[in-house]
Amino acid sequence: MPAKPRPTQLALPVEHFHEPRRPDCPWCGATRLRPRKRDTFPIDECVDCGHAFQNPRLTPEGREYHRRAAAAPPGAPTFRHLRAVARAILPFPEPESWLDVGTGTARFPVAAKRVFPYTSFDGLDPTRRVERAWAAERVEEAYIGHLTAPDIAARLRGRYDVVSMLHHLEHTPDPRAELHAGLAALRPGGHLLLELTNPQSVFASLLGRWWHPHTQPTHLHLIPPANLLVELEYEGCTIVTLDRHTPHTPTDLARATTHALSRALPAPATAPFTATATLLDRALAPVLRHTAFSNAYWVIARKG
Repeated sequence: MPAKPRPTQLALPVEHFHEPRRPDCPWCGATRLRPRKRDTFPIDECVDCGHAFQNPRLTPEGREYHRRAAAAPPGAPTFRHLRAVARAILPFPEPESWLDVGTGTARFPVAAKRVFPYTSFDGLDPTRRVERAWAAERVEEAYIGHLTAPDIAARLRGRYDVVSMLHHLEHTPDPRAELHAGLAALRPGGHLLLELTNPQSVFASLLGRWWHPHTQPTHLHLIPPANLLVELEYEGCTIVTLDRHTPHTPTDLARATTHALSRALPAPATAPFTATATLLDRALAPVLRHTAFSNAYWVIARKG
């Protein structure tokens, strides 16, 4: 009996999983691109605006393949981190209704409920995991699909005080359209809460192809903070928070060590190296989160 394909193997030739390579930036349209990473999942960077994107990018079938191949979401945030994200909304009026986009099994609504016990949390996800979250009473309403789908957009328009997207925009084919759909779901004066990978982190250039966001085939976009702020302000939003430091997750060295050594050594042999790198990540985190090494950022924008 032939062996089953390993998760990192493709069941079809790689060209069946990629769209044609695009010659321009999907964010600003400029044609001056430079390679940021070159391998099976190449990443280009726009010289003009700094937007980085998978090029050529995976087809929907390719993205689904790699989503299913992953045994678990890599580097899932801790409950403590998710609660800290929710606490970022505390300076503003207590929300009555909150939509978490890309919620999965609704881990974030569960954590946020500890901070806002009287808020009604709904979840949206393209997979049926959100149905299981609803059955477990983690969210009050569950929506399967994409926020940009006309039927979902019409149902959710103007319903929420807060819409959260935590490491969601990076995985969407059109992050600008997703952003606009999130704003449409807000009531006037509501807040859009975003957490994204920081492509300008020093770790990105220091670790190169082994930096974790560079190794994930479902990361289609890496959006610099300045690009996001300009877009939100253009849409009439007020930027009330830009935090480049608190969201830092101390996993860069450990993940890079795992990725780099896994190709040469069996998993048991890499464990001591990964454990050492993990300790180093945690020891350096209090300092690095306040520097250009920080690997993530938060934006909170108020809809006009």
